[in-house]
Amino acid sequence: MFVAPINTESLLAEAQAATLYLNLVEQINKDFNLANEGIDFPLSISPDELKIQLHEKIYRMIQYKFAEYLNLLYIIDVSEIEIKKLDGSDLVILSEQVSFLILKREWQKVWFRKNFR
Repeated sequence: MFVAPINTESLLAEAQAATLYLNLVEQINKDFNLANEGIDFPLSISPDELKIQLHEKIYRMIQYKFAEYLNLLYIIDVSEIEIKKLDGSDLVILSEQVSFLILKREWQKVWFRKNFR
C-alpha cells in the first residue's frame, strides 16, 4: 500500500532505498517537458541538489510565469485541494511546499508504476 512521505527528505530517502530515485528524476524531467518548461536534471543529480533546484525553479515560475506554473501543476496532477490549503503569504515557503507536493505526486506515479505493472 502506498503511504505518502511526510517531507521531502523522507521521500527522497524512500526513493533511493527502493532504487527508484533515477525513475523519479526521469518522471520529473518528463512532466516538466510536457508542460514546455524545459528542465533537464541529470540522472547523477544528488537528492539535496534536486530539492534545491526544483525549489528554485518553482519559485521563479510563481514569480514570473504564473500561467505556466498553473499548467505545470495541472500536467503533473498535483491535488488542487492540497494547493489551496497552502499559505501564499511567503513565496519562499510556498514554493518549497509546492515543490514537495510535486515530488510527492511524481513519487506516487513512479511507485505505482513499479508495484502495479
